[in-house]
Amino acid sequence: MTAIAVTIAGSDSGGGAGIQADLKTFSALGVYGASVIAALTAQNTLGVTAIHDVPADFVTAQIDAVFSDLAVNAVKIGMLSQPGVIRAVAAGLDRYAQMNVVLDPVMVATSGDMLLRDESVAVLISELLPRAALVTPNLREAARLLETDVAEDEAGMERQAEAILRLGARAVLVKGGHGTGPESADLLMSAEGKRWFHAPRIDTLNTHGTGCTLSSAIAAGLAQGLALEPAVEAAKRYITEAIAAADRLQIGRGHGPVHHFHKWW
Repeated sequence: MTAIAVTIAGSDSGGGAGIQADLKTFSALGVYGASVIAALTAQNTLGVTAIHDVPADFVTAQIDAVFSDLAVNAVKIGMLSQPGVIRAVAAGLDRYAQMNVVLDPVMVATSGDMLLRDESVAVLISELLPRAALVTPNLREAARLLETDVAEDEAGMERQAEAILRLGARAVLVKGGHGTGPESADLLMSAEGKRWFHAPRIDTLNTHGTGCTLSSAIAAGLAQGLALEPAVEAAKRYITEAIAAADRLQIGRGHGPVHHFHKWW
């Protein structure tokens, strides 16, 4: 049976993040990808110049079209900028009994542009955190979810992971890619315990779409039947290799994309 994953997120017109990165990741990892577009961005490697929100009722129509026909094995959720869309997605997850849900709380683009409105954060916490098998904030996103300062070390990451679990998340992966030091350390924590995933920090400007790619790679693993921890381990390996190969691409004049198809190109 064909493994199917769906991304519910924003479109990146530059092709490096969002829906485009998710579908590339699914394809690279042998999973059929479908999509529900929740927002359109005018975006390239230099930044985001405009955002056009998709109406909540049309997001609902896309969800119903996809999930009523396809046997979906996992869902990745990315950029959802308005409360009505967040509620529509939560209702759709319930309507189609989706359990393998990876929530990437996309708030800030690699360029620094804000992607999630302040009024949407509380709705995202109340409506989607409890419905997600895993939430994957980076250091800045974890701090914004908790309305606190960015964690500066691994002890701080552990404290913030515990606090996000108390908000209702079943499991959390706090990503340390925006930290400092020779290694990029991610922390997976749930009621069952914790595990650190370490990888060498790679010196490159081409990191656009790393968070989208990691979360969609985890969703791909879940769609293929992996348990959560092995899915995170495989996804961490994939994103590390994609970042390491990113400089083989020459895309744009700013933060270029990771190399999703590094094994084939």
